[in-house]
Amino acid sequence: MTNIWNRLRHEPWIWSFLAAIGVWLATIAYTGGQGAGEILTAALSFATFSIIVGLGQMMVITTGPGNVDLSIPATITLAGVVAMKVMDTDSARLLLGIGAALGASFLVGVFNYGLIRLLRIPPIIATLSSSFLVLSTAISYGRGIRIKPPLPLDSFATMRILGIPLAAVFVLVLSIVLAIVIKRTLYGRAVVAIGQNPRAAWLAGINVNRTRFMTYVLSALLAGVCGILLSGFSGGAALNMGEEFLLASIAVVVIGGTSVAGGRASVPGIWGAALFMYLLVTMLNTFGASAGVRLIMTGVIIITVIVLAGGETQSK
Repeated sequence: MTNIWNRLRHEPWIWSFLAAIGVWLATIAYTGGQGAGEILTAALSFATFSIIVGLGQMMVITTGPGNVDLSIPATITLAGVVAMKVMDTDSARLLLGIGAALGASFLVGVFNYGLIRLLRIPPIIATLSSSFLVLSTAISYGRGIRIKPPLPLDSFATMRILGIPLAAVFVLVLSIVLAIVIKRTLYGRAVVAIGQNPRAAWLAGINVNRTRFMTYVLSALLAGVCGILLSGFSGGAALNMGEEFLLASIAVVVIGGTSVAGGRASVPGIWGAALFMYLLVTMLNTFGASAGVRLIMTGVIIITVIVLAGGETQSK
Protein backbone atom coordinates (compact mmCIF):
# COMPACT_ATOMS: atom_id res chain seq x y z
CA MET A 1 0.00 0.00 0.00
CA THR A 2 2.87 2.36 0.80
CA ASN A 3 4.41 1.84 -2.64
CA ILE A 4 1.05 2.40 -4.33
CA TRP A 5 0.51 5.63 -2.41
CA ASN A 6 4.04 6.82 -3.16
CA ARG A 7 3.31 6.41 -6.86
CA LEU A 8 -0.17 7.90 -6.75
CA ARG A 9 0.75 10.98 -4.72
CA HIS A 10 3.00 12.14 -7.53
CA GLU A 11 0.09 12.06 -9.98
CA PRO A 12 -1.45 15.56 -10.15
CA TRP A 13 -4.95 14.17 -10.70
CA ILE A 14 -5.06 12.25 -7.42
CA TRP A 15 -5.62 15.41 -5.39
CA SER A 16 -8.86 16.26 -7.16
CA PHE A 17 -10.26 12.82 -6.29
CA LEU A 18 -9.08 13.06 -2.69
CA ALA A 19 -10.71 16.49 -2.43
CA ALA A 20 -13.97 15.12 -3.91
CA ILE A 21 -14.00 12.20 -1.48
CA GLY A 22 -13.20 14.54 1.40
CA VAL A 23 -16.08 16.94 0.78
CA TRP A 24 -18.47 14.02 0.16
CA LEU A 25 -17.50 12.43 3.48
CA ALA A 26 -17.89 15.77 5.25
CA THR A 27 -21.35 16.18 3.75
CA ILE A 28 -22.65 12.73 4.70
CA ALA A 29 -21.10 13.08 8.17
CA TYR A 30 -23.09 16.27 8.65
CA THR A 31 -26.31 14.60 7.46
CA GLY A 32 -25.71 11.42 9.46
CA GLY A 33 -25.25 9.35 6.33
CA GLN A 34 -28.61 10.25 4.83
CA GLY A 35 -28.71 10.73 1.08
CA ALA A 36 -25.11 9.60 0.49
CA GLY A 37 -26.01 7.61 -2.62
CA GLU A 38 -28.31 10.30 -3.97
CA ILE A 39 -25.57 12.91 -3.64
CA LEU A 40 -23.15 10.78 -5.66
CA THR A 41 -25.75 10.10 -8.34
CA ALA A 42 -26.56 13.80 -8.63
CA ALA A 43 -22.85 14.60 -8.77
CA LEU A 44 -22.35 12.18 -11.65
CA SER A 45 -25.38 13.59 -13.46
CA PHE A 46 -24.36 17.24 -13.29
CA ALA A 47 -20.58 16.74 -13.48
CA THR A 48 -21.00 14.89 -16.78
CA PHE A 49 -21.48 18.14 -18.69
CA SER A 50 -18.44 19.82 -17.12
CA ILE A 51 -16.38 16.74 -17.97
CA ILE A 52 -17.32 16.87 -21.65
CA VAL A 53 -16.32 20.51 -22.12
CA GLY A 54 -13.37 20.06 -19.77
CA LEU A 55 -11.93 17.39 -22.06
CA GLY A 56 -12.03 19.77 -25.00
CA GLN A 57 -10.59 22.66 -23.01
CA MET A 58 -7.87 20.35 -21.70
CA MET A 59 -6.71 19.54 -25.22
CA VAL A 60 -6.56 23.22 -26.17
CA ILE A 61 -4.67 24.22 -23.02
CA THR A 62 -2.25 21.32 -23.49
CA THR A 63 -1.06 22.84 -26.79
CA GLY A 64 0.76 25.56 -24.88
CA PRO A 65 0.58 28.89 -23.02
CA GLY A 66 -2.09 31.31 -24.17
CA ASN A 67 -4.24 28.65 -25.81
CA VAL A 68 -7.75 28.60 -24.37
CA ASP A 69 -11.23 28.31 -25.84
CA LEU A 70 -13.62 30.91 -24.45
CA SER A 71 -16.27 30.21 -27.09
CA ILE A 72 -17.37 26.98 -25.37
CA PRO A 73 -20.50 28.45 -23.67
CA ALA A 74 -21.72 30.02 -26.92
CA THR A 75 -21.03 26.80 -28.85
CA ILE A 76 -23.03 24.82 -26.29
CA THR A 77 -25.96 27.18 -26.78
CA LEU A 78 -25.73 27.13 -30.58
CA ALA A 79 -25.54 23.32 -30.70
CA GLY A 80 -28.50 22.96 -28.36
CA VAL A 81 -30.62 25.45 -30.31
CA VAL A 82 -29.76 23.90 -33.69
CA ALA A 83 -30.40 20.37 -32.43
CA MET A 84 -33.78 21.22 -30.93
CA LYS A 85 -34.95 23.27 -33.92
CA VAL A 86 -33.98 20.60 -36.45
CA MET A 87 -35.37 17.72 -34.37
CA ASP A 88 -38.56 19.66 -33.60
CA THR A 89 -39.63 16.97 -31.05
CA ASP A 90 -39.65 14.35 -33.84
CA SER A 91 -37.72 11.19 -32.95
CA ALA A 92 -37.28 10.40 -36.65
CA ARG A 93 -35.21 13.57 -36.99
CA LEU A 94 -32.93 12.74 -34.06
CA LEU A 95 -29.83 11.86 -36.09
CA LEU A 96 -30.42 14.77 -38.45
CA GLY A 97 -30.54 17.16 -35.50
CA ILE A 98 -27.38 15.70 -33.96
CA GLY A 99 -25.59 15.97 -37.29
CA ALA A 100 -26.70 19.57 -37.78
CA ALA A 101 -25.60 20.54 -34.26
CA LEU A 102 -22.20 18.92 -34.65
CA GLY A 103 -21.83 20.51 -38.08
CA ALA A 104 -22.48 23.95 -36.58
CA SER A 105 -19.97 23.21 -33.82
CA PHE A 106 -17.39 22.14 -36.39
CA LEU A 107 -17.78 25.47 -38.19
CA VAL A 108 -17.24 27.31 -34.90
CA GLY A 109 -13.96 25.44 -34.40
CA VAL A 110 -12.86 26.27 -37.94
CA PHE A 111 -13.80 29.92 -37.47
CA ASN A 112 -11.92 30.12 -34.16
CA TYR A 113 -8.72 28.80 -35.65
CA GLY A 114 -9.17 30.98 -38.71
CA LEU A 115 -9.11 34.06 -36.47
CA ILE A 116 -6.04 32.76 -34.67
CA ARG A 117 -4.06 31.60 -37.69
CA LEU A 118 -5.07 33.92 -40.50
CA LEU A 119 -5.65 37.15 -38.58
CA ARG A 120 -2.96 36.48 -35.96
CA ILE A 121 -5.37 37.23 -33.11
CA PRO A 122 -4.36 35.79 -29.70
CA PRO A 123 -6.52 32.72 -28.87
CA ILE A 124 -8.10 34.25 -25.77
CA ILE A 125 -9.25 37.30 -27.78
CA ALA A 126 -10.19 35.31 -30.88
CA THR A 127 -12.40 32.81 -29.07
CA LEU A 128 -13.96 35.49 -26.86
CA SER A 129 -14.80 37.57 -29.93
CA SER A 130 -16.21 34.60 -31.83
CA SER A 131 -18.36 33.70 -28.83
CA PHE A 132 -20.35 36.92 -29.30
CA LEU A 133 -20.96 36.11 -32.95
CA VAL A 134 -21.87 32.49 -32.19
CA LEU A 135 -24.27 33.45 -29.41
CA SER A 136 -25.87 36.09 -31.60
CA THR A 137 -26.39 33.45 -34.27
CA ALA A 138 -28.02 31.15 -31.71
CA ILE A 139 -30.32 33.94 -30.53
CA SER A 140 -31.29 34.84 -34.08
CA TYR A 141 -31.90 31.24 -35.09
CA GLY A 142 -33.65 30.17 -31.90
CA ARG A 143 -35.74 33.32 -31.51
CA GLY A 144 -36.31 32.51 -27.86
CA ILE A 145 -38.48 29.47 -28.59
CA ARG A 146 -37.89 26.55 -26.22
CA ILE A 147 -38.53 23.26 -28.00
CA LYS A 148 -38.68 20.00 -26.05
CA PRO A 149 -36.23 17.25 -27.02
CA PRO A 150 -37.52 14.07 -28.69
CA LEU A 151 -38.16 11.17 -26.33
CA PRO A 152 -35.02 9.11 -27.21
CA LEU A 153 -32.71 12.03 -26.42
CA ASP A 154 -34.61 12.87 -23.25
CA SER A 155 -34.40 9.24 -22.12
CA PHE A 156 -30.70 8.93 -22.90
CA ALA A 157 -29.82 12.15 -21.06
CA THR A 158 -31.85 11.34 -17.94
CA MET A 159 -31.87 7.53 -17.74
CA ARG A 160 -30.12 5.78 -14.86
CA ILE A 161 -28.94 2.18 -14.71
CA LEU A 162 -28.46 0.89 -11.15
CA GLY A 163 -28.31 4.50 -10.03
CA ILE A 164 -25.62 5.43 -12.56
CA PRO A 165 -26.60 8.00 -15.22
CA LEU A 166 -26.40 6.53 -18.72
CA ALA A 167 -24.90 9.79 -19.98
CA ALA A 168 -22.06 9.41 -17.45
CA VAL A 169 -21.28 5.96 -18.86
CA PHE A 170 -21.17 7.45 -22.35
CA VAL A 171 -18.79 10.19 -21.20
CA LEU A 172 -16.62 7.62 -19.41
CA VAL A 173 -16.20 5.74 -22.69
CA LEU A 174 -15.48 9.05 -24.44
CA SER A 175 -12.85 9.86 -21.80
CA ILE A 176 -11.14 6.49 -22.19
CA VAL A 177 -11.01 6.96 -25.95
CA LEU A 178 -9.50 10.43 -25.56
CA ALA A 179 -6.93 9.14 -23.05
CA ILE A 180 -5.89 6.48 -25.56
CA VAL A 181 -5.70 9.13 -28.28
CA ILE A 182 -3.35 11.23 -26.14
CA LYS A 183 -1.09 8.35 -25.18
CA ARG A 184 -1.14 6.13 -28.26
CA THR A 185 -1.79 8.21 -31.39
CA LEU A 186 0.36 10.54 -33.44
CA TYR A 187 -2.15 13.33 -32.97
CA GLY A 188 -2.19 13.00 -29.17
CA ARG A 189 1.58 12.87 -28.92
CA ALA A 190 1.81 15.87 -31.25
CA VAL A 191 -0.48 17.90 -28.96
CA VAL A 192 1.72 17.13 -25.95
CA ALA A 193 4.93 17.79 -27.90
CA ILE A 194 3.69 21.15 -29.15
CA GLY A 195 2.73 22.15 -25.62
CA GLN A 196 6.19 21.29 -24.36
CA ASN A 197 8.10 23.06 -27.13
CA PRO A 198 6.40 24.08 -30.40
CA ARG A 199 9.67 24.83 -32.18
CA ALA A 200 11.18 21.48 -31.25
CA ALA A 201 7.94 19.78 -32.36
CA TRP A 202 8.15 21.59 -35.73
CA LEU A 203 11.79 20.60 -36.17
CA ALA A 204 10.78 17.01 -35.40
CA GLY A 205 8.41 17.09 -38.39
CA ILE A 206 5.13 17.73 -36.59
CA ASN A 207 2.63 19.88 -38.45
CA VAL A 208 2.01 22.38 -35.65
CA ASN A 209 -0.70 24.40 -37.41
CA ARG A 210 -2.71 21.35 -38.45
CA THR A 211 -2.52 19.88 -34.94
CA ARG A 212 -3.73 23.10 -33.36
CA PHE A 213 -6.51 23.38 -35.93
CA MET A 214 -7.68 19.85 -35.10
CA THR A 215 -7.57 20.68 -31.39
CA TYR A 216 -9.78 23.76 -31.63
CA VAL A 217 -12.22 21.82 -33.81
CA LEU A 218 -12.24 18.98 -31.25
CA SER A 219 -12.99 21.43 -28.44
CA ALA A 220 -15.91 22.88 -30.42
CA LEU A 221 -17.28 19.43 -31.24
CA LEU A 222 -17.18 18.37 -27.59
CA ALA A 223 -18.97 21.60 -26.66
CA GLY A 224 -21.56 20.64 -29.27
CA VAL A 225 -21.98 17.20 -27.71
CA CYS A 226 -22.48 18.89 -24.34
CA GLY A 227 -25.11 21.20 -25.83
CA ILE A 228 -27.06 18.29 -27.30
CA LEU A 229 -27.02 16.25 -24.09
CA LEU A 230 -27.76 19.28 -21.91
CA SER A 231 -30.80 20.08 -24.06
CA GLY A 232 -32.08 16.55 -23.54
CA PHE A 233 -31.35 16.68 -19.81
CA SER A 234 -32.97 20.06 -19.16
CA GLY A 235 -35.99 19.62 -21.41
CA GLY A 236 -34.89 21.84 -24.27
CA ALA A 237 -32.38 24.48 -25.31
CA ALA A 238 -32.12 27.83 -23.55
CA LEU A 239 -30.08 30.84 -24.59
CA ASN A 240 -28.27 30.96 -21.22
CA MET A 241 -27.58 27.23 -21.01
CA GLY A 242 -23.84 27.56 -21.58
CA GLU A 243 -23.08 30.42 -19.19
CA GLU A 244 -21.87 28.36 -16.23
CA PHE A 245 -19.35 26.45 -18.34
CA LEU A 246 -17.05 29.38 -19.14
CA LEU A 247 -15.12 29.21 -15.88
CA ALA A 248 -16.08 25.61 -15.12
CA SER A 249 -14.38 24.29 -18.26
CA ILE A 250 -11.13 25.98 -17.21
CA ALA A 251 -11.43 25.21 -13.49
CA VAL A 252 -11.79 21.45 -13.98
CA VAL A 253 -8.73 21.45 -16.23
CA VAL A 254 -6.54 23.34 -13.75
CA ILE A 255 -7.79 21.51 -10.63
CA GLY A 256 -7.51 18.20 -12.46
CA GLY A 257 -3.75 18.58 -12.90
CA THR A 258 -3.38 19.59 -16.53
CA SER A 259 -0.47 22.00 -16.87
CA VAL A 260 -1.55 25.53 -17.83
CA ALA A 261 1.90 25.91 -19.37
CA GLY A 262 1.04 23.12 -21.81
CA GLY A 263 2.59 19.76 -22.49
CA ARG A 264 0.77 17.70 -19.87
CA ALA A 265 -2.85 16.51 -20.00
CA SER A 266 -4.78 14.68 -17.30
CA VAL A 267 -8.00 12.96 -18.35
CA PRO A 268 -8.69 11.32 -14.93
CA GLY A 269 -8.20 14.70 -13.29
CA ILE A 270 -11.10 16.16 -15.27
CA TRP A 271 -13.39 13.61 -13.62
CA GLY A 272 -12.05 14.22 -10.14
CA ALA A 273 -12.22 17.99 -10.53
CA ALA A 274 -15.77 18.00 -11.96
CA LEU A 275 -17.04 15.79 -9.13
CA PHE A 276 -15.17 17.90 -6.58
CA MET A 277 -16.68 21.15 -7.88
CA TYR A 278 -20.25 19.83 -7.63
CA LEU A 279 -19.75 18.10 -4.27
CA LEU A 280 -18.12 21.22 -2.83
CA VAL A 281 -21.17 23.34 -3.64
CA THR A 282 -23.42 20.59 -2.25
CA MET A 283 -21.42 20.47 0.99
CA LEU A 284 -21.53 24.23 1.53
CA ASN A 285 -25.27 24.32 0.80
CA THR A 286 -25.81 21.46 3.24
CA PHE A 287 -23.90 23.35 5.90
CA GLY A 288 -26.19 26.31 5.31
CA ALA A 289 -23.36 28.67 4.42
CA SER A 290 -24.34 32.10 3.14
CA ALA A 291 -23.59 33.12 -0.43
CA GLY A 292 -20.54 35.15 0.60
CA VAL A 293 -19.12 32.38 2.77
CA ARG A 294 -19.71 29.85 -0.03
CA LEU A 295 -17.71 31.95 -2.48
CA ILE A 296 -14.83 32.47 -0.03
CA MET A 297 -14.68 28.82 1.02
CA THR A 298 -14.93 27.64 -2.58
CA GLY A 299 -12.00 29.83 -3.56
CA VAL A 300 -9.85 28.79 -0.58
CA ILE A 301 -10.47 25.08 -1.06
CA ILE A 302 -9.86 25.20 -4.82
CA ILE A 303 -6.58 27.09 -4.29
CA THR A 304 -5.53 24.50 -1.71
CA VAL A 305 -6.16 21.62 -4.11
CA ILE A 306 -4.27 23.37 -6.92
CA VAL A 307 -1.30 24.11 -4.63
CA LEU A 308 -1.17 20.50 -3.44
CA ALA A 309 -1.28 19.15 -6.98
CA GLY A 310 1.23 21.71 -8.25
CA GLY A 311 3.60 21.18 -5.35
CA GLU A 312 3.63 17.44 -5.78
CA THR A 313 4.25 17.78 -9.51
CA GLN A 314 7.17 20.12 -9.00
CA SER A 315 8.75 17.90 -6.36
CA LYS A 316 8.56 14.83 -8.53
